Amino acid sequence: MLKAESLRKAFGEGRARIEVLRELSLDLGAGELTLISGPSGCGKSTLLSILSGLLYPDEGRVIALGEDLGKLDERQIERFRLQHTGFVFQGFNLFPALTALEQVALPLNYLGLDAASANRRALRALEEVGLGPRARLRPASLSGGEKQRVAIARALAKQPDLLFADEPTSALDAASGQGVIDTLHRIAREHGTTVLCVSHDPRLNVHADRVLAMEDGRIWSDRRPQAVEETPT
Repeated sequence: MLKAESLRKAFGEGRARIEVLRELSLDLGAGELTLISGPSGCGKSTLLSILSGLLYPDEGRVIALGEDLGKLDERQIERFRLQHTGFVFQGFNLFPALTALEQVALPLNYLGLDAASANRRALRALEEVGLGPRARLRPASLSGGEKQRVAIARALAKQPDLLFADEPTSALDAASGQGVIDTLHRIAREHGTTVLCVSHDPRLNVHADRVLAMEDGRIWSDRRPQAVEETPT
């Protein structure tokens, strides 16, 4: 579903040049929540941006759903992201004047759905994340955890093959963060979606199917916490 080969990325020039990714490769399958963990500045968010087509690598390539993203022009890659990917960000990225239902329905209009179809799909997505009764509320009336679930519903309503989440729990308390990561995990399993989550929060490690630990622009370990827990002693 999603594959990276020998990625390199640097920022700056001369003495100010910083190499953020160094010969990084990975291969992700469908139906799993993969967590990329590591300290701030290790390259997690840069990797996420490259894998989602928001940023191009200096070297290497990304193959997503059989497409070499480096061979797509700007218009083609925008269309690819619209049709196949969903995004969940740390800051929720909600519009203050729109209700939860309107937030979720908005990107569906760009997919060509009429208003009635977009609203029906948006409401189903909100119900799936437990916010059906809150569909008519605006962000000011929602808690932090509810805002993040609206953002997840907005991504989910597009029925994406790839779902990217950048620090989705960092602005939330422990209980709300747990609810968000559980929702992302369920989406991966029930919808067969490839979910890739970037976080430096160690509490999330045990809830992922797979944990990739990053440091200094490289992946240093690749483990499956749940498989370890289920191994007989």
